[in-house]
Amino acid sequence: MSTSIVNVSRPAVRRHTLARSLRGGLKGGEYTWALAFVVPYIAVFLTFVVYPVVYGLWMGSEAQLYRELFADPIYQNTVVNTVLYLALGVNVKMFLALLLSGFFMRPGWWMKALLLIFILPWAVPQISTFISIHWMLNGEWGFVNNVLYKFLHVEGPSWLNDRWSALGAVIVSHIWKWTPFWTLILLAGRMAIPLEIRDTAKVDGATGLSGFVHITFPLLANLYLICTLLSTIFLLGDFNAVTFVSGGGPANQGHVLATLGIRNAFDIAQPRLGVAAVMSALPMVIPLVIVLMRKLRTAEVQL
Repeated sequence: MSTSIVNVSRPAVRRHTLARSLRGGLKGGEYTWALAFVVPYIAVFLTFVVYPVVYGLWMGSEAQLYRELFADPIYQNTVVNTVLYLALGVNVKMFLALLLSGFFMRPGWWMKALLLIFILPWAVPQISTFISIHWMLNGEWGFVNNVLYKFLHVEGPSWLNDRWSALGAVIVSHIWKWTPFWTLILLAGRMAIPLEIRDTAKVDGATGLSGFVHITFPLLANLYLICTLLSTIFLLGDFNAVTFVSGGGPANQGHVLATLGIRNAFDIAQPRLGVAAVMSALPMVIPLVIVLMRKLRTAEVQL
């Protein structure tokens, strides 16, 4: 008889414990207000984050899609373009940002004014910037070819009618657009280095290149790595530069994975194949995200 009583009472105890754990230390109206704030956030998260991700995974879950995708010559060119886009776009951009952050550390009001002018490309909207670059590179009456003809009497090439020159134009456009942003981030990191460390390094003779190699860069290494990882993740999903500068041309030879997904989904009306093209970037994205999260989790409060 006592055993049956214990067995019946256990679920009630468990329900009471679960309810208490969900409430935490909130009572009465506090719990109601907490629900009022949390439930809309959960609904938005499920609707605009969880559902699109799950639906996208379902759309790109068929193995036949990837067999068709990998056999497509356009996809093969796209993978090469994406690797070059990442390798050059990220590394050149971050290296320039590191150098320019040191340049803008100089004192003086004129340096601040120059920094304000320098960040204008990043502040201008992307679409208008890339469309302007597209028309500047027009092979017949673009600004670049007109300048070449007027001052050098040289007929400029059709920049966007060649795969490599079109891809190069996209990479240069991306670097020009986003270098100011990462320069500001690294400049803030440099300014956060304590003055005592700089003064001590100067006393010990660590100035110029020696000070940068032995003092500045080791302190910026953690920030530089995180910025590089973030920039790579952002660039994998970026389609604006390719879409508005080269349009993925010529003859679909200038696509990256992000723009190829759009082309497959909308231009040739195969949304599942478009999702598969984008999903094929996951083997590159997932390791980057894991490394980034571990770096953020293990990093101490330092640069």
